[in-house]
Amino acid sequence: MEGIDHLADERNKAEFDVDEMKIVWAGSRHAFEVSDRIARLVATDPVFEKSDRARLSRKELFKSTLKKCAHAWKRIIELRLTEEEAGRLRFFVDQPAFVDLHWGMFVPAIKGQGTEEQQEKWLSLANKMQIIGCYAQTELGHGSNVQGLETTATFDPKTDEFVIHSPTQTSSKWWPGGLGKVSTHAVVYARLITDGKDYGVHGFIVQLRSLEDHSPLPNIIVGDIGTKMGNGAYNSMDNGFLMFDQVRIPRNQMLMRLAKVTREGKYVPSDVPKQLMYGTMVYVRQTIVADASNALSRAVCIATRYSAVRRQFGAQNGGIETQVIDYKTQQNRLFPLLASAYAFRFVGEWLKWLYTDVTARLQASDFSTLPEAHACTAGLKSLTTTATADGIEECRKLCGGHGYLWCSGLPELFAVYVPACTYEGDNIVLQLQVARFLMKTVSQLGSGKAPVGTTAYMARAQHLLQCRSGVQKAEDWLNPAVVVEAFEARALRMAVACAKNLSKFENQEQVLISTGFSELLAELVEAAIAHCQLIVVSKFIAKLEQDIGGKGVKKQLNNLCYIYALHILHKHLGDFLSTNSITPKQASLANDQLRSLYSQVRPNAVALVDAFNYTDHYLNSVLGRYDGNVYPKLFEEAWKDPLNDSVVPDGYQEYIRPLIKQQLRTARL
Repeated sequence: MEGIDHLADERNKAEFDVDEMKIVWAGSRHAFEVSDRIARLVATDPVFEKSDRARLSRKELFKSTLKKCAHAWKRIIELRLTEEEAGRLRFFVDQPAFVDLHWGMFVPAIKGQGTEEQQEKWLSLANKMQIIGCYAQTELGHGSNVQGLETTATFDPKTDEFVIHSPTQTSSKWWPGGLGKVSTHAVVYARLITDGKDYGVHGFIVQLRSLEDHSPLPNIIVGDIGTKMGNGAYNSMDNGFLMFDQVRIPRNQMLMRLAKVTREGKYVPSDVPKQLMYGTMVYVRQTIVADASNALSRAVCIATRYSAVRRQFGAQNGGIETQVIDYKTQQNRLFPLLASAYAFRFVGEWLKWLYTDVTARLQASDFSTLPEAHACTAGLKSLTTTATADGIEECRKLCGGHGYLWCSGLPELFAVYVPACTYEGDNIVLQLQVARFLMKTVSQLGSGKAPVGTTAYMARAQHLLQCRSGVQKAEDWLNPAVVVEAFEARALRMAVACAKNLSKFENQEQVLISTGFSELLAELVEAAIAHCQLIVVSKFIAKLEQDIGGKGVKKQLNNLCYIYALHILHKHLGDFLSTNSITPKQASLANDQLRSLYSQVRPNAVALVDAFNYTDHYLNSVLGRYDGNVYPKLFEEAWKDPLNDSVVPDGYQEYIRPLIKQQLRTARL
């Protein structure tokens, strides 16, 4: 059985060039070549072996993570890897670790909020990993509400120092990754107080541990917050707690690009616009959208390959059973997730461009697109992470009972991914931020101020409020203009309806942030989701207009694009019907077209997940193996479990034997 490609027949059905699709998925030939080379480098290095993670204790798992991180850094130095290559290596090592926050939050925070002098000092150390940093913002009692943070940084003009203090238990920093056991430094967010006045939350670089023996510095209480969900998963990360008891730091360790405190204690906003700090937020959230595509595509790859291997029912006269992937119920659940993985990939590419564009504009003091970019990244972070977390769990169910096994790769993937729905902004709170932006845009429609970017469609409000879809046959739903207009009409009408309801309240801003108006808040969230889904659909369609791949590649992407759009239409049919964006008959035609698209994707399904180009090492799934050799490998994994080290289990003599050998007596009532 070893060496046989059990999915060869499936791969032979492909109607497109898989290698071409791999390049489209990677974004460019260069990106594909880098990713492919680094993935194989990691897969063949025994130090990066990860199949035993579920069997390790928390301490063993954490030490294993430290070993892998140290080895990864050694390889980066030895091979002189570029920043891009080093990033791919950390990605394929595939183990949550302190380095994620060091490179993903600590370094960007200093780049975005530090002065040139501060960057020169701290980044030179951080880039060589001579210091290891984390991002200490979230507190035990405060998460998404950053303005509610309680930690204080009080300036003492006598000593030219800030005094960092945790005044309450709820002010303790809680959750920062890398904080618990590893980080030597942190960017700590605290309320800046000088001359008796509170100037709100600012960032400070604080040393936490000795660079000699790694012990916590005086008056700092720090530790790990404990075991999290899953066997391995995020338990390889030392998420921590942190409390300060009047800890003093030099004044120049306040991040001073946006504001500074003078030697005399005077608070001075800098000439650098405050809006620049949003650039870091846009960057972080666009990477989260890219991560959503990675995680969902991984789950879909496992579920698709296993659905093609697994056979169940349908045998005639003792013949072969039907492949699970041939059942329409399986396709109806699986193929929209496959389409979503591609959709999120392409909207992630667009967000990368948006970040570059916004950054260039900010440097030129052009802030015109910032509110729209902020709302856009917030909404897409929320949309994609929610859909991905739900999608991974759906893929587990699509694999039946075997999907529940750790070795399927899906339970750990879910446990690793699901925190994304909360970190960097709770998903519901983020959609309310989008809603606030949409309400402001709607309120300005009659002012002559043209909506920009992803809200540009609102400039055609008069048409979109009156238009009726011209769909008459199922094929009309493959017309990009028809699909986009239906999504635009739905999004605009929902936003306008919310704005009308909002206008009934005197203090509209209070309604947008108050939890008391629960019914209206739910409508606002739904309007925000409709807007974000429009963005994803329109960016997927825009991708199809580019010169990508050959005819076969384009046809498959076209099929996936309309599967995504029509599945969303089906899932949110109530919105489309209640806003009169489409008729019930047109909805029925959309479902007809959707079923037709499933049939067209079916012979290409395995090849479409092969295009993700994931190694077996990265997938870490018996069910998702490239060769489809599932059942012998399931037995191999079963025999590895420590319970199978002995035929008779420990505890037999003490507990099982006395139980089964006991003399049973009939009780006399």
